[in-house]
Amino acid sequence: MFARLVSLGVVLGMAAPVLAADTPAKPVTFSKDVAPIFQAKCQQCHQPNSIAPMSLITYQDARPWARSIKERVASHQMPPWHIDKTVGVQKFKNDMSLSDDQIDTIVRWVDGGAPQGDPKDMPPPKPLVTDNEWQGVRDGFGPPDLVIKSADYTMPAQHQDVWWRPMSDIPLTEPRWVRMVEIRPSNLKARKISGSRQHAHRERTESRSLRRRRSRQPSSAADGVGDRQGLRPLSSRNGQADGAGREDRMGSAHPRRR
Repeated sequence: MFARLVSLGVVLGMAAPVLAADTPAKPVTFSKDVAPIFQAKCQQCHQPNSIAPMSLITYQDARPWARSIKERVASHQMPPWHIDKTVGVQKFKNDMSLSDDQIDTIVRWVDGGAPQGDPKDMPPPKPLVTDNEWQGVRDGFGPPDLVIKSADYTMPAQHQDVWWRPMSDIPLTEPRWVRMVEIRPSNLKARKISGSRQHAHRERTESRSLRRRRSRQPSSAADGVGDRQGLRPLSSRNGQADGAGREDRMGSAHPRRR
């Protein structure tokens, strides 16, 4: 009896690996697995007539770029999100970074030959941005309280990258609290080669007269906060095209409370 039980156990133990080997890995397809990731994380920029060099709306759009997509995604170059995931605040409303599982899905899709899969598995199309509305308006914050425009700039059709550095005065006469700052090109055509959505940088500098005026005023902790938040002209580095300038919105600005 004992020998029979031992023999049965050996047979079962040897059969389990055979069953596992007979189960093939589930293929990753564009329609079912990759398209939802592109919709959630990529298509805000990768759509026709936008800042990205190619669209990732359809399989036909994405397939020629499969190997490049894998390279950029696996190296964390795309989507552009430079916040260290190991420290500090991690939950952001506009977080466009990919999770490890999403990266693995895209890599396995490309390694598997980048198949389309069943087109019926495609998620419903994501509405495309066809106007130049402020993102703050779309998010329910309302129109900006102050819009600061730069001078127009025309980018040559064939040219190396340009870091454009316009200076624009902030027309305020008293310190204000700033809740939101948003940058956009002045028209839709400028989005094609403009870096305003990914590579714009804001700098605030003080004029000589303002520095002299501040140096004559008594300082306090409250005034220090006002100095950092208040009257300073804005400088932004940003590439533009088609004679379009750049607009900065300053939203929900309120007088400083003492």
